[in-house]
Amino acid sequence: MATISTYLAQLKQDTNKTEAEIMAQAVETGLRQLWREQLLGKYLRGEMTREQVLQFVDIDWVELADQQRAAMLEDVAWGFQT
Repeated sequence: MATISTYLAQLKQDTNKTEAEIMAQAVETGLRQLWREQLLGKYLRGEMTREQVLQFVDIDWVELADQQRAAMLEDVAWGFQT
């Protein structure tokens, strides 16, 4: 199994970026993902409207969240039928 240092070494080689640049990009990417998940969670809990969340999150993510919620609700309904 690869380790973080293995990933970092490969990324340095492939991108010709410094370790600091790669780490900064990793932090930025992670924060962006955490922010998106936080907003989608608020949307799914009814704390934000679809229009509000779309100001910050791409429609593809909102549609994916809607599809996942629908699938989960179908699974729960199926579970109560058995």
